[in-house]
Amino acid sequence: MSDNTTKDNILSHFVFASNKHDFNLDISLLVNGALVSGTLISAQEYFQLLSKSFEDGNDISQALGEQLAKTSEQLESQENPEQAEYIHLKNSQIYSGGSKPTPSKSDILWRGKLSEVDSFFLGKITETKRTASSK
Repeated sequence: MSDNTTKDNILSHFVFASNKHDFNLDISLLVNGALVSGTLISAQEYFQLLSKSFEDGNDISQALGEQLAKTSEQLESQENPEQAEYIHLKNSQIYSGGSKPTPSKSDILWRGKLSEVDSFFLGKITETKRTASSK
């Protein structure tokens, strides 16, 4: 079975809009039993942000960052939604079972295969504090 038959067409259109028009969207994905929640970003923005995370390291780290920045610049625009193979999120958190999200705090980038996403919903999961009066 090809990846095109296993990808959700609506989700592919969201990714296409993000990649082609720099469209951002809060989204939560069910991936192999784990929930991944964050903000959808373009592949180009993903690689730009990722490259910045290597700027302050040693020579090898900086070389990796430069290569990632070049990758960002070389990304070609997709011609149609079916070409999208990966989804990119920023400010992401992963929930597994009833535990707290991993990571619980931080600005995490996430990249996943569209063909591995089982389902999704719009919106980002946020943790709210419960008080004695809220039930």
